[in-house]
Amino acid sequence: MDSVTLAAYHRLHPIPVPGGELYLKAGARGYGDPQYELLAQRLEPHGEAALDLNPGIGVISQALQASGLSTTAIEPSRAALRCLEQGLGTKVRILRGLPWEAPPDSSDTVGLVLPANRGTRYVELSLLGAARALRPGGRLWISGSKDRGFERYFKWAQELLGYGVLLERRGAVRVAVLEKERPTPPLGRVWEGFEAEVYGKRFAFRHLPGVFSAGHLDPGSQMLLEHLPPELDSVLDLGGGYGALSLPLIDRARAVTLVEDDWASVLSAEASLQANALAASVYHSDVDEALPEGQKFAILLANPPFHVGGLVVLETARAFLEAAQARLERGGRFYLVANRFLPYEPLLAEGFAHVRTLAEGKYKVLLAY
Repeated sequence: MDSVTLAAYHRLHPIPVPGGELYLKAGARGYGDPQYELLAQRLEPHGEAALDLNPGIGVISQALQASGLSTTAIEPSRAALRCLEQGLGTKVRILRGLPWEAPPDSSDTVGLVLPANRGTRYVELSLLGAARALRPGGRLWISGSKDRGFERYFKWAQELLGYGVLLERRGAVRVAVLEKERPTPPLGRVWEGFEAEVYGKRFAFRHLPGVFSAGHLDPGSQMLLEHLPPELDSVLDLGGGYGALSLPLIDRARAVTLVEDDWASVLSAEASLQANALAASVYHSDVDEALPEGQKFAILLANPPFHVGGLVVLETARAFLEAAQARLERGGRFYLVANRFLPYEPLLAEGFAHVRTLAEGKYKVLLAY
C-alpha cells in the first residue's frame, strides 16, 4: 500500500484537459478511466442543455460545457464533489444528488458512464433518471465495459428510450448513443430494507440501491460488533454506510457520529435512524473532512473501503488510518475490521504504540491504541 498522509489525501491536484483544467484527488473516480475518456471523445452536442449523471472528477462535464452546452452535473461522492467544485464550479452547475433525481424534461443531451460497480438496480435507476431528464428527441450517450454488462444495459436502454447505435469498441470499453422516442415509465420502488438482530435487539435497516452490503449486515461488521466492549464513550464511525455499526451502538455509547462519502449511504443512514427512532450525527464527508476542526473521539470504528469505482485503490483506506490517529482522544482506541489479506498491521504500528489482533478468519478485527 503506498504511503499517503491525511494531508496528502485531501490535497487537490490540477490536471490539464482539452479546453480547461480539472482537479484530481485520492478517492475520486474518473481520471485515467477509459470509459470516461472514450465517451468524452465521442459525444457530440445536441440542443442547449446537458446533464452528466456520473461525473466523478468531471471529464464528461468538461467536454459537454466546452462544446457550448449549459451543463449540470449530479454527483453523490463527497470526494468527487470537491474536485468538481474546484475545477468546474464556475462553468457547470454542480449538484449533490443521485442519478434518478435529475429534473424531468430538463436536458437535450445526457452523458452517463454506466455505474456497473454499484449493481444492476442502481444502473437501471440511473438509466431511468437519464430517460426522464431527456426531452423528446434528446440523446443519451453511454459508455461501459463489456465485462460489466454493457450489452445487457444497452439493450435495456433501447427498450426504454428507442433507437440506439453502438458507436465504438475499444478493448472492453463500448460507447453508444440513443434517442428518446417514447415516454419514460415511472421509477418504481427505490427504497429497500431488511431487519437484523444485534446484541439481542432487532434493527430495521433502510437503504437505497448501490450501497455497501445492501440487504444484509456484512460479516465483517458483525465480527467487529462482536468484539467491542459493552459500554462506549464518544464513537466515530468512519465510512459508516447505512449505519450497520452505528445503529446497534447508539444505546451503548454516550454519542455516535457517522461520516460517509457516498450520498446514497448518507440518506440510507438517516432513514435507518428514523426507522428505529434513534439519534446520531451524520455527515456527508470525504473521510473526516466535514467534521469540525479539532473534534476528537474516544472510540473510532472502521470497515475501510479499498475500491473506488470498482478499482482497487488503497489510498482511501490509508487515509482512514491517518484520520483515526488525528481524531482519537488521548487514550482512545481504534477498532478496524478488514479482509485478512490486507496488510494493515505495519501501517497501524507506524502511528500507534499497540496493535492487537482480536479475531481472525476470513476477516480480521484489529485494535490499535
